[in-house]
Amino acid sequence: MDKLLSVVVSVYNEELALREFYLETGRILNALPAPWTYELLFVNDGSADGSLKILREFAKENPRVKIVNFSRNFGHEAAMIAGIDHARGDGIICMDADLQHPPECIFKILEKFDAGYEVISMVRTRNKTAGAIKNFTSAAFYRLINRLSDVKFEANASDFFAMNRAAADVLRNNYREKVRFLRGYVQSVGFEKTILEYEARPRFAGESKYSLKSLFRFSINTILCFSDLPLKLGIYSGCAVALFGLLVMVYTIYTWAKFGAPSGYATIVVLISFMFAMLFVIVGIIGEYIAILFAELKDRPIYIVKDTENLENTSISTSKL
Repeated sequence: MDKLLSVVVSVYNEELALREFYLETGRILNALPAPWTYELLFVNDGSADGSLKILREFAKENPRVKIVNFSRNFGHEAAMIAGIDHARGDGIICMDADLQHPPECIFKILEKFDAGYEVISMVRTRNKTAGAIKNFTSAAFYRLINRLSDVKFEANASDFFAMNRAAADVLRNNYREKVRFLRGYVQSVGFEKTILEYEARPRFAGESKYSLKSLFRFSINTILCFSDLPLKLGIYSGCAVALFGLLVMVYTIYTWAKFGAPSGYATIVVLISFMFAMLFVIVGIIGEYIAILFAELKDRPIYIVKDTENLENTSISTSKL
């Protein structure tokens, strides 16, 4: 009995890389071992260049190429979950169109599926094009989130991952938050899990769509989604400030007894500045949690589909939550 492999590809302004990606990935997919067949599902995330036109060419010449076209840019996380929502495969692989995720890893992923694994995390061993700062901050992020969260993540796990139909159904029916960290959800759903290591290639063309600012924002949202420990910072900081205040009181009494009444001006300024700084940090953290709650309460769609190509069943359509 045939098994269907769905390869989900997020596309945002990748016109320079798409043809090479399609040629290279197509060679791999056309050589899949039996009983595997494939569908190649591109999610156009509101590209402003010629990406959609190129994708329509692929879909016209190859009925196995499917397109989900967004009404506007909703972001990489939304594009990946949209691809999973529309994928029909017994196995699903999510990857990017810039060829940093090596298509030849598809064979190794199929071996893991055939061995009975249900969730496969692709762990990046090296990324020469990322630069020292990005590699350092990525490693620091995973160390921090693993300390704060009950869920333990594989360091350097990427948006290149695979899962079977059962794990994908969990993501389709649950995990529908508006503020998302999909690779974290993939690692937290359970099932029979394993990892595969790969070395990231240089980008074939174009530039990364993630700036340091957007990565920082993404990291903050991820921490808040997987941990409530920052909310407890007020308790910890209150205890620390109380202890510090007690020490200052003892010191003040000591200096008063030995040297006479101190002016205390510098001490008061330092204490007030420190306590106000802690207060504003805590208020800011609470504000971030409230912003996430506000996004969930509005309950707007994660994405809106404008149209599709070569998809037989489009019942998931435009208002998918």
